[in-house]
Amino acid sequence: MSDDSLGREAHYETSNLRHERTNDAQHDLYDGSRRGPRRGADSDGELDKRHSNGITTPSTEEKDSPSAPMKTKSNPPEIQSEVTYPEGGLRAWLVVFGSFCGMLASFGLMNIVGTFQAYLSTHQLADASPGAVGWIFSIYVFLAFGCGLQIGPVFDRKGPRWLVFAGMVCIVVGVIGVGNSTQFWHFVLTFSILGGVGTSLIFTPAVGAIAHFFSLRRGLATGLAATGGSFGGIIFPLALEALFPKVGFAWSCRLLALIFLVLLIVANLLIRTRLPAKVGGNVWPDFRILGDVTFALTTAGVFFIEWGLFVPLSFISSYALANGVDTTFSYQLLAVLNAGSVFGRAVPGWVADRLGRFNTMIMACLLCLASVLGIWLNVGGSIAGLCVFGVLFGFASGSNISLTPVCMGQLCEPEVFGRWYGTMYTIVSIG
Repeated sequence: MSDDSLGREAHYETSNLRHERTNDAQHDLYDGSRRGPRRGADSDGELDKRHSNGITTPSTEEKDSPSAPMKTKSNPPEIQSEVTYPEGGLRAWLVVFGSFCGMLASFGLMNIVGTFQAYLSTHQLADASPGAVGWIFSIYVFLAFGCGLQIGPVFDRKGPRWLVFAGMVCIVVGVIGVGNSTQFWHFVLTFSILGGVGTSLIFTPAVGAIAHFFSLRRGLATGLAATGGSFGGIIFPLALEALFPKVGFAWSCRLLALIFLVLLIVANLLIRTRLPAKVGGNVWPDFRILGDVTFALTTAGVFFIEWGLFVPLSFISSYALANGVDTTFSYQLLAVLNAGSVFGRAVPGWVADRLGRFNTMIMACLLCLASVLGIWLNVGGSIAGLCVFGVLFGFASGSNISLTPVCMGQLCEPEVFGRWYGTMYTIVSIG
């Protein structure tokens, strides 16, 4: 073989080797880009680098590594990395406890509406019509759910700290103000406006923060936190009924405000988010998300669920009084109902993580329907029957607070959970 032939073969082998190395490097480059950096908490609970909207920020190790993937602004959707969740650990469960304290105060205030309404109708506002007194608490409920339209996006962008602090100030000042109120507009200002806005400022971050730490166990975690509202519905009405004749209305409200202050300080210290705000987001409401058909149908479903659930909650005491039950036990039926909802918020959340969140919500609604049609409408003035209905309906209806945000969380990313959840409940509040 000639020297020229040997030279040509050596040249071809060298070119093929270079071509193979180039292909291998390109393959490694694509494979590294496809994997992308992991998002989530490291061993110290800190965040990895953000990877959102196709823009990534390389870490120092990635910059120094010769095999680090190239970062571009146009990575296709299929190469985006997924969010990871701790699904437990001390920090995550402290957030759940902080949410529990927040809901114990905020939903505890909501659950004493019946007690305040009964007292005001026979004391400070005895000359006002029942319809006028009812407006105080209707405005409160509307603001408690409706303000989430703006609070949700702020929570997504700024976190929970200042929202919970503002809610604490509103609730504490509002409850103290209720104790000193004497006229109709006083109660609208203190209870309806301050109390309603404060409740919304607390429970929206309390629910949204859990979505940053749990995914597979989100139903259980949210259910455990939501039991705070049930405990508040048991403790506070009974406490106020005992305090009113002993220390008077004003001091009862001041003691209640002190309890709320302690609970909300704990909530403000423990409720926190983990995932960074989404790039390009803003703090303004966006009704375009209603264009998502699944979200729109879910919102409509929750609207009718809330509308139906508030009928027994509002009229069970009046129903008992109309059927000859004594006044004391008639108002204590609300505590019986809330006792059932303690288990109704925790157990369905655990079941939902295994059988499906929407499936469990449907079963809970069917149980509510069966308890109303099968027991409540036929029980009359039977104390035993009313107790059975209160426990059963409380168990079934309690799942609404714990399962609705979990179902909602399946429709959106955790970084925009507050916006979607707040928009949903703004529409629901109209009912």
